[in-house]
Amino acid sequence: MTSLTPTAPSTITHASRPRIGIATVALAASALGFALFYRPWQLRWGATDEEVAREMAGDEVVVRPTFNGTRAVTIDAQPEDVWPWLVQIGFGRAGWYSYDILDNLGRHSAERIIPDLQHVDVGDLIPMGPGEETGMWVKESLPDRSTLWWDRKNQLTTWVWVLDPMPEGMTRLVTRVRSRSSSRRPMSVFWLLMVEVADFPMMRKCLLGIKRRAEALAAGRRVSA
Repeated sequence: MTSLTPTAPSTITHASRPRIGIATVALAASALGFALFYRPWQLRWGATDEEVAREMAGDEVVVRPTFNGTRAVTIDAQPEDVWPWLVQIGFGRAGWYSYDILDNLGRHSAERIIPDLQHVDVGDLIPMGPGEETGMWVKESLPDRSTLWWDRKNQLTTWVWVLDPMPEGMTRLVTRVRSRSSSRRPMSVFWLLMVEVADFPMMRKCLLGIKRRAEALAAGRRVSA
C-alpha cells in the first residue's frame, strides 16, 4: 500500500502572489525611472551642456569613471566672495553647509568666515569624517579660481571646484565628482553605492548653502561701500 506523506503548506498563497507581482513591477519601474530619468538629471543638476562637456582638472586621474557628476550654481557675488566659504569647508572645520546631522555630527555649519581656516596648501587633508585620514587631499589650489581634491592613495575619486567669473560681478560655481570602483578595493563598490544614493541631495544643499552665504557677504560689502 502506498503511504501518503503530508505536504508542507506553501508559504506563498494565491492571495499573496498578486501583491508580490505588483511589488516586483513597482521595483522594476522605480529602477528604470532612476536609471533613465533621475540619475541623468541629478548628475548634471544646474550645469549647462558646455560645463558638462568641458575638461576639468582631475579628469585625467579618473579616466573611465563609474560616477561622473557635474553640478553648478550661479552666485550673485564675485569669486573672491565665494572662495572663503569654499576654502574653509570640511568636517570639523566650517562644515559642509548641507545636512549637518549627517555630515558634521550635528554641528552647525559656519555662518561666518573663519580667519584661521582661510589657507589650504597642496597636500592638506579636507576631512570628511572622524579619523586622521578620513577625507580627500588637496591636489591643486588656485585661490579665487579653483581647487582639486583626490584620494591620493587609491586615485579612484576626484572632486574639483571651479569659480568662473561672470559679467556684473557674478560667479558660476561648478563642481565635478568623478569616481570608479576597483576589484582591488572592495570598499570602493560600497562607496559608489553610497554616492549614488546620498551625493545629490547633499551636494545640492551644499551648493545652495555656499550661494546663500556668499551672496549675503557680498550684499553686506555693497551696503558698507
